[in-house]
Amino acid sequence: MGILSSSIARKVAMALSALFLIFFLLMHVTINLISVCSPDTFNEISHFMGTNPLVQFGMQPILIIGVVFHFVMGFVLELRNRKAVGVNSYAKNNGAANSSWVSRNMIYSGLAILAFIVLHFIDFWFPEINVKYIQGDMSGLHDGEFRYYHELHAKFSNPIRVGAYVLAFVFLALHLLHGFQSAFQSMGMNNKYSKCVRNFGKTYAIVVPLLFIFIALFHHFTH
Repeated sequence: MGILSSSIARKVAMALSALFLIFFLLMHVTINLISVCSPDTFNEISHFMGTNPLVQFGMQPILIIGVVFHFVMGFVLELRNRKAVGVNSYAKNNGAANSSWVSRNMIYSGLAILAFIVLHFIDFWFPEINVKYIQGDMSGLHDGEFRYYHELHAKFSNPIRVGAYVLAFVFLALHLLHGFQSAFQSMGMNNKYSKCVRNFGKTYAIVVPLLFIFIALFHHFTH
C-alpha cells in the first residue's frame, strides 16, 4: 500500500508541476505576443518583470525549481514505467495498441524541450543575468532606449536559430497533447467534464506552440 501511495504522490506532484508550467507558458506567450503588436509596451512590461524584486527573487526561482522538478520527475517516472513494462513482455510488444505514439515517446519530446530550454537560457537568461547582476546595469537602457525589444528582435535574425525554435515548439505541441490531459487525469478529474478538458487541452497544445512559432517567424521576416 505504501508503494502505491508513493506512486500516486509522484504522479500528482508531476501533474501539479505540469499545470504550473502550462500556466507559465500561457503568460509567457501573451507577453511575447505584445512584442508583435507594441514594442513600447513590450519594453515596459519586460523592464517591470526584469526589475521587480518579487518576480526576480520570488517567482523566478520558483519557476526554475518547477522546471527542474518536472523534468527530473518525468525521467524518474519514465524509467519506472519502462521497468514495469519490461516485466510484462506482452504489454511491451503491444504498447502501440494500448497507448498513442505521443504518450509512448514523452521522454523524447521532453529531451527536445530540455535542449531548447538550454538554448533559450543561453540566448536570453544568461545574458540578462550578466547585464543586471554582474555588470550591475539595472536601467534596461541601450543608447537611451529600452533594449528588450531590440534584443528579442535581433536574436531571430539567424535562420538556424529560428529553425531550432520552430522545431522545439513542434515538440512542445506533441508533449502538451498528452501532458495536458495526463496532468488532469492524475489529479482525478475523470468526470463529466473530461471531454471538455480534453478538447481544451488539445486546443491549448496546438494554439500556444503555434503562437510561439508565429512570434519567432514574425521577428525573423521583419528584419
